[in-house]
Amino acid sequence: MFLQPVPLEKSFRLINHGPTVMVSAKHGGVENVMSASWACALDFSPARVTVVIDKSTFTRPLIEGSGQFALQVPFASQAQLVMAMGESRKHNQEKIHQAGAKLFYQDGFDVPLVQGCAAYLVCRLLPEPHNQQAYDLFIGEVLAAWADERVFRQGHWHFDDVDDSLKTLHYVAGGQFYLTGKSRVVAP
Repeated sequence: MFLQPVPLEKSFRLINHGPTVMVSAKHGGVENVMSASWACALDFSPARVTVVIDKSTFTRPLIEGSGQFALQVPFASQAQLVMAMGESRKHNQEKIHQAGAKLFYQDGFDVPLVQGCAAYLVCRLLPEPHNQQAYDLFIGEVLAAWADERVFRQGHWHFDDVDDSLKTLHYVAGGQFYLTGKSRVVAP
């Protein structure tokens, strides 16, 4: 694996380009992974993120029960896995196994992570009952972050010089994704 730790004050950069993510959680020995398009950085010191988790999802009670979750930023090569994780586990208890998703754990954290992603953020739930009930909006404080050094180094993404399979995904609808495009640097 090519994972390297990302300083918390730089962890917002892992999702500020708007990628589709996979959300994972575990509670009472039950693990799950779901896909989500509505996740974003909220703050950088302390590092915080938001993600929308609908009331009907299998993952939501795992997050509420454990007080933890993780965001994974998948590679383009994982698009089929992202689609499979978008299926509700309420309808298919075997979706993780059937999709071939391999889960692992980083030392010190009891949150499952999906092998082979571009980046990971492990978060502690910051309970906001009104936001969670009214808007399905969850806030997490980032406790640790890692990224694949082939595409994220020195606090920045480096997509211009990698194969498309190593770029991140942006979901639109109906199975359509866009890949992260070329960078453009504008002098301040």
